Amino acid sequence: MRLLGLDLGTKTLGISISDKTNSLATPLKTIHFSESQYESVLKELEEIVKEKEITDFVLGLPKNMNNSLGFAAQRSQKFKELLTETFSMPVHLIDERLTTVEAEKILISTNKSRKKRKKVIDNVASSLILETYLEKERGKL
Repeated sequence: MRLLGLDLGTKTLGISISDKTNSLATPLKTIHFSESQYESVLKELEEIVKEKEITDFVLGLPKNMNNSLGFAAQRSQKFKELLTETFSMPVHLIDERLTTVEAEKILISTNKSRKKRKKVIDNVASSLILETYLEKERGKL
């Protein structure tokens, strides 16, 4: 059982993967797409799912600070439905508030330039989303 962590943006999808023991989350890649054009995303995800033997998706749900669901959360919920229809696999939603901020802090602490941070921030955020899920499943949260 391996999981994919997903951080959905308007034009990017950050992807991370769990190890075979579901102990660690590692950034995998970022898929770039035209806004709301998910066909190419689904094709790339299909390749990853087959190659890495993925059983579940963990998708970030960007709630507002007051716990309400705005446009970005609605976009994630629609993407969840699309993933479920396409792959017939479980899709777990995880509150992703402040993951991008935390990812930015991590990257700054490693002295990454702004240009380099922009290229990998979605991957790091997806890893934080997946790590949150894994910790929750282990009972640490």
